[in-house]
Amino acid sequence: MNTEEFIASGILELYVYGVLPETENRVITKHLKQYPEIRTEVEEIEQALMELSGAVAPENPEHLLQSIKEKLSARPLAELSARKRSNWFTYTGWAASVILLVGLFFLFDQNRKLEESLEETRNRNIQLEVRIADARNNAEKTRRLLDILRDKNILKVPLEGQEAAPEAYAAAYWDKEKNVTYIDALGLPDPPEGMVYQIWSLKMAPLTPTSMGLLDDFETDENKIFELSNTNISEGFGITLEPEGGSETPTLERLYALGVVSS
Repeated sequence: MNTEEFIASGILELYVYGVLPETENRVITKHLKQYPEIRTEVEEIEQALMELSGAVAPENPEHLLQSIKEKLSARPLAELSARKRSNWFTYTGWAASVILLVGLFFLFDQNRKLEESLEETRNRNIQLEVRIADARNNAEKTRRLLDILRDKNILKVPLEGQEAAPEAYAAAYWDKEKNVTYIDALGLPDPPEGMVYQIWSLKMAPLTPTSMGLLDDFETDENKIFELSNTNISEGFGITLEPEGGSETPTLERLYALGVVSS
């Protein structure tokens, strides 16, 4: 046969895999020296097998290549010869086995990529569900706050900025029946690290401040509306900036906002 038929027969693949008898190996080795196109074909087969090995087992393609050769070498070529098949059918059978093996590797790789894609999709869906749940919770919280602030029975007390922060502003919404006061602190700047806003209920004569609590998590609360218990008979409300943990008495030098309850 000519070189094209020789290449098309599949025998060169078997030569690369190391499964041919020694006599046929010598014949092909001789052809490699005589015919450059056959030598080129063998090099391309070796390169293709290495690339396949690297695609499905990138950590050690040489090991996978050797493993393929060993598995193919273990098949009894003598049995095929005993059945008196022609070399053509022998080579075709081996080539089909190699093609099947390559196909299995390809399917394995595709299945791995599909699983990775599905996992990414599942993760994206989980993240989306979390964002939707957060949005619903925020919307419900906002709706509830609006209902509270619009209640005609709730007293609104504007809190004006003071010398420590002239541009600051806030508001207190006092529900006397439920002993709750809501502080709208959107107009206050973020407190410095290690500091916290403290809310005070005030009696004016004589001036007597009573702590209502701290505006914890100020930076992370998007609405900047805080619910505080207030059982006092409040005549005014004040907001001071205090060290983290709060103070027993207000620091007047850091009085940020102040407002008086209308009579």
